Amino acid sequence: MGGTQYFITWPLSLVCSITSHGSDHMENIDGYLMKYTNLVTGWQYRFFVLNNEAGLLEYFVNEQSRPQKPRGMLPLAGAVISPSDEDSHTFTVNAISGEQYKLRATDAKERQHWVSRLQICTQHHTEAMGKVRQDISVFFAPHFPLISLQMMSQVQGQHRDLIQSIEGLPAAPSLSPLDPDLLMLKATSMATMNCLNECLHILHLQQVARQRGSLGGPTIEWLEPKLPDILKNGSSSLGSFAPEEGQLDGSHLELSSPESCKEDIDVEDEMEDTFTDKEEDLGAVEEERSVILHLLSQLKLGMDLTRVVLPTFILEKRSLLEMYADFMSHPDLFVAITDGSSPEDRMVRFVEYYLTSFHEGRKGAIAKKPYNPIIGETFHCSWKVPRSPEASNEPSQGSLDTAASKDPYQVRFVAEQVSHHPPVSGFYAECQERRMCVNTHVWTKSKFMGMSIGVSMIGEGCLYLLEHDEEYTFTLPCAYARSILTVPWVELGGKVNITCSKSGYSAVITFHTKPFYGGKLHKVTAEVKHNATNAVACRVQGEWNGVLEFSYTSGETKVVDVTKLPVTRKLVRPIEKQGPTESRRLWQHVTESLRQKDIDKATEHKRMLEERQRTEERHRAETETAWRTRYFDREGEVWVYHKPLWKNSTS
Repeated sequence: MGGTQYFITWPLSLVCSITSHGSDHMENIDGYLMKYTNLVTGWQYRFFVLNNEAGLLEYFVNEQSRPQKPRGMLPLAGAVISPSDEDSHTFTVNAISGEQYKLRATDAKERQHWVSRLQICTQHHTEAMGKVRQDISVFFAPHFPLISLQMMSQVQGQHRDLIQSIEGLPAAPSLSPLDPDLLMLKATSMATMNCLNECLHILHLQQVARQRGSLGGPTIEWLEPKLPDILKNGSSSLGSFAPEEGQLDGSHLELSSPESCKEDIDVEDEMEDTFTDKEEDLGAVEEERSVILHLLSQLKLGMDLTRVVLPTFILEKRSLLEMYADFMSHPDLFVAITDGSSPEDRMVRFVEYYLTSFHEGRKGAIAKKPYNPIIGETFHCSWKVPRSPEASNEPSQGSLDTAASKDPYQVRFVAEQVSHHPPVSGFYAECQERRMCVNTHVWTKSKFMGMSIGVSMIGEGCLYLLEHDEEYTFTLPCAYARSILTVPWVELGGKVNITCSKSGYSAVITFHTKPFYGGKLHKVTAEVKHNATNAVACRVQGEWNGVLEFSYTSGETKVVDVTKLPVTRKLVRPIEKQGPTESRRLWQHVTESLRQKDIDKATEHKRMLEERQRTEERHRAETETAWRTRYFDREGEVWVYHKPLWKNSTS
């Protein structure tokens, strides 16, 4: 590609400054520490080496493998070393790239030794990096406006050429300016230009700030809503904040207290859900674009967003725990799984239910983020499902009268946030009359991917059909928020596996992400097969939020349009009858403030809840009090509902 070329000669003084910051006076240290790998693997012993000269924290599988290449390493320049509030042994090393090591020493004394040495090394190399950056800034500052504007001018010229070439195409059946792929190309080029202009604006602001005398890099002021002083001072007592009438006060509330919420929920109190809020589409994002741009300027590719505080205005008006309940928006399809006449039929029915369970999760076209559940938070609801004549093979329930036998089935749902670090949610649903239930635990992990945010759904679920003595284990797809600078939208991606070891049937579902050019949005394919014979029983193709076509080995086909499926409203107790840690009551003031479009007040209420959670975490760490869940018990790496149907069922 032609155009202006730029040749830069580095001053000798700058080269010297880059290479002269040694650390020979600091001693290297090494030793074994425990490293947290992930939810499945957990803690593992690794041999760590603090390389002071290079400013690196390296680790190996064991001491004997030290002569080999390190298993991993973190640059310490610009890193943050943080002793953990969880206990006196744990600490984290957060690199400037966003990568994090969570480590655990054998005791408090050893942790302090490592933390001190790491902080000294980090400070030394951070100061050296700052000096280099300052020298580079001084060298480039006079040339920056000219270089950036010339490059933008060149890019704009190429954008104009592209648009003119597309619009100048002769009208023809095979190719025209209105071709969908060409329109997408024009839109992508325009969006790219808009992003580059916004980025250039940020860089200009940073340069102006440096020229005004600021040292150490960019100083763009945070654009979050102003908060009361009580919320800015972590050492202040939350109890001194004067709550509004009916507001949760800031005093200490031990969320794990069994008395703080009823153990059993009275379903007679549940009423049809009247929560019908639709999320606004473009307006809020356009109005607050400066906040998003500032946030993006602080992020690095691949950065874990688990602890990043996102602007309040992009929040959806409900908790993630309630969002999981949307998987049951078609409870009739869920109940019908056990009506299958054969193992093959039941697997196909489960795939049909699974594929139709995602489309109802979005309350608007724009991608917004539900509230991060607070540890100990719960959500309860249920659905009533009319009995169908198909359920003729339903197990006998004794001498029930005619009226009772016509009562609808009831599907109950309960979710609980069982862990904060990592953020693990457990949810469970059952239909006692049909002797079926599903138990799932999910850990969400978000990553910044440039113009997208990726959310991994780590965990698994298991469907139990007690009448057939079958268990179906399944995983969950990844989710992506795309076009976060313009109109954010959601797509799913990745492979999902469903297996039933007893019947020998399995299914693979693939959620296809859209290619950069061409291709359909929200495409999904699936295949059900018998493992022993490798015979395919059913194939599925279509869109998970549109039309799905099922093709069977018999040659028959079935079309399901998820947009035309009846959605059963869930039954939820009114807020005044909910416990203090149930989702809607817990977040009611944030939700109401968002409805009133009072972002300052919503941020205030949200920050108070998060600060209360941090205060309670510190209190438990100081008193060495273990967290107690209410509805789910940990069994190995799995979280299981404490009263599952398979334990209480009378076969």
